[in-house]
Amino acid sequence: MAIFDKGASTRDKIQYHLRVGPGDVAPYVLLPGDPARVGLIAQHLDDPREVADHREYRTVTGSYRGIPVSATSTGIGCPSAAIAVEELCNVGATHFIRVGSSAAFEVGIDKGDILINTASMRNDGASAMYAEEGFPAVADHFLVRALIDAAGDLAPAGGSPPTWASTSPAMASTPRPRSGWSG
Repeated sequence: MAIFDKGASTRDKIQYHLRVGPGDVAPYVLLPGDPARVGLIAQHLDDPREVADHREYRTVTGSYRGIPVSATSTGIGCPSAAIAVEELCNVGATHFIRVGSSAAFEVGIDKGDILINTASMRNDGASAMYAEEGFPAVADHFLVRALIDAAGDLAPAGGSPPTWASTSPAMASTPRPRSGWSG
């Protein structure tokens, strides 16, 4: 059975879901879930321009301290995030940083805390399309180190923000017990 390479037929073209094309996005892309957060990110960019706004995907490109940066919303869940990353890769994006909220079911993690994920347990269905079962989803160590260095000023008492391994469940509302959690 032949494997169809969807990327080969869509690379360097206007993307179906995101409505972005070559030259519209920077190599570095911030990925919030909520389209409204793209606007908040744009407030911190120099010369931001809205590139596209289609479905749950909103994209803005600008620069930060002279470095071209884009922000694209991914909606909720792994499948829509996979579509966003795949289509962004098709038009030249190379580095992705998920920003925004997460469902932290761990004692000691509070709303507004900065966490830097170093890896993720693949408890979803979308990642199986990209890597075999058992293959770890591990972040780029150089990018993690840069995030730790950049976030150091935001951590309490000048310390470093915690690094974390997360999970990517198929269902956001699936109960996940934690130690000390009474429901």
